[in-house]
Amino acid sequence: MLQQKLKVLFLCTGNSCRSQMAEGWARYLKGDVIDAYSAGIEKHGLNPNAVKVMAEAGVDISKHYSKTHNELTDVIFDYVVTVCGHANETCPMFPGKAKVIHVGFDDPPKLAANETDPEKALGHYRRVRDEIRDFIQTLPDALASQKH
Repeated sequence: MLQQKLKVLFLCTGNSCRSQMAEGWARYLKGDVIDAYSAGIEKHGLNPNAVKVMAEAGVDISKHYSKTHNELTDVIFDYVVTVCGHANETCPMFPGKAKVIHVGFDDPPKLAANETDPEKALGHYRRVRDEIRDFIQTLPDALASQKH
């Protein structure tokens, strides 16, 4: 009997960077067990540096687009993973059985904002990309053990 994939939404403020990376990694690494989505409380557009560093790691998110959680109301999620503090604090209610879990990551655009060297700026994106990858590799088991 085929087991249903878990429907997981990665939620952040603007759906431009961290949630997009998380969706990309989940599709790439766990696509056999997770049906991954990403959204934001607002739409800030897809961050080109997020696309760049994910491509360096072999994951293409260039076709992703920024969307709000309101655009996904037809999906009944098993888990909503907030990946930034603001999304965690302002997380909307989701219908059904969705468990909301917070796993925060630093904000690469904010960290890179004052860098004058483009390579150092990308370093922030790469570090967060790798931290998100490490978290995604623990799924789906880590979801069940998280406090919500």
